[in-house]
Amino acid sequence: MSPPRRIYLDNAATSWPKPGSVYSAADRFQREVGAAAGRGAYGAGMEADRIVAAARNGVARLIGAGDPRQIVFTASGTDSLNLALHGWLCTGDHVVTTVAEHNSVLRPLSELVERRQIVVTRVPCDADGLVDPGDIRRALRPATRLIALVHASNVTGAIQPVREVGQIARAHGTALLIDAAQTIGHLPIAVDEIGADFLAAPGHKGLLGPLGTGLLYIRNGRERELQSFRQGGTGTRSQEDRQPDSLPNKYEAGNLNMPGLAGLAAAVEFLEQEGIAAIAAREAMLADRLRNHLQEIAGVTLYGPAKPNQRVGVASFNLAAYDPQEAAMLLDTTFGIQVRAGLHCAPAMHENLGTLAHGGAVRFSIGAFNTRVEIDAAIEAVAELAANAIT
Repeated sequence: MSPPRRIYLDNAATSWPKPGSVYSAADRFQREVGAAAGRGAYGAGMEADRIVAAARNGVARLIGAGDPRQIVFTASGTDSLNLALHGWLCTGDHVVTTVAEHNSVLRPLSELVERRQIVVTRVPCDADGLVDPGDIRRALRPATRLIALVHASNVTGAIQPVREVGQIARAHGTALLIDAAQTIGHLPIAVDEIGADFLAAPGHKGLLGPLGTGLLYIRNGRERELQSFRQGGTGTRSQEDRQPDSLPNKYEAGNLNMPGLAGLAAAVEFLEQEGIAAIAAREAMLADRLRNHLQEIAGVTLYGPAKPNQRVGVASFNLAAYDPQEAAMLLDTTFGIQVRAGLHCAPAMHENLGTLAHGGAVRFSIGAFNTRVEIDAAIEAVAELAANAIT
């Protein structure tokens, strides 16, 4: 008996497949270019510089950054968030964040509570995972230096009111950090409209680039206060023993992941050709179909907002009589459907949902290449599991 066809619905963890041009660009770089960026005036070195510039310019266009130098490349979305949090917060600062955050925010903040005695206030969210901007406003203090907010939950898919929070941050004179891991590449983003001082994201999820890539947008002028926590060679001002203080070199010490950035440049070009709005519409259509049918299956408890405009393509649920990990294993081994189960590195969100003690939930997450046929197969698989539990 042949194994079932692979249906990949774990795009919130990392996107798969990638556009063909991404594989080609990463392979071409390693086979034909192979030089470090910013380190040589010979042909291959200049080609490496061109690739980095293409990736930086492309990301800047996607999020509406006025200057490509405001885009700093990192090793991951987690790396970007750590740069923003460790580089911005000082001893005694107050931070407002939410229970919807990923461990990539929660854990650095816990470290900074111990190391720098910062103070953290976590505001709640409702049963769907949505945060009330008024709760954030009421949590502000004179010592509040940062609001850290996930753009969309990786558990419920809830899209947070980032523009309203941006207005609150500006009125209070507080910096705003947005974790765009689940929205960049999935939804149109304009950093000026949000009012973000920092926006962190991976390159390998909605952006469709390779693993090992990430970015941090830094609002113009904030680089004067955001400290670097990695120093080293940049290929510029090499006669000095101090890290350059200009963007992006202040934060890009050492060699960049050039195969990854070659792939990311190709991925951004693909997204621009397809159009983020068109991708968002297709994903929303599939998510609506998935959720509408899942909620009709006896024994399914579905989490997240019911309104399509309040969520991205994430559908988390539990199935009566099944542990989340057991359900995910059966979806894979029996039906070839690959999903994520557990706490999704967001324990506070699961505590809010009441799913922490149960071991979390099963999560379907839709990407740019999923199809209606795949979604229908996923619905049928859950229905079969539910029927087997009843019998």
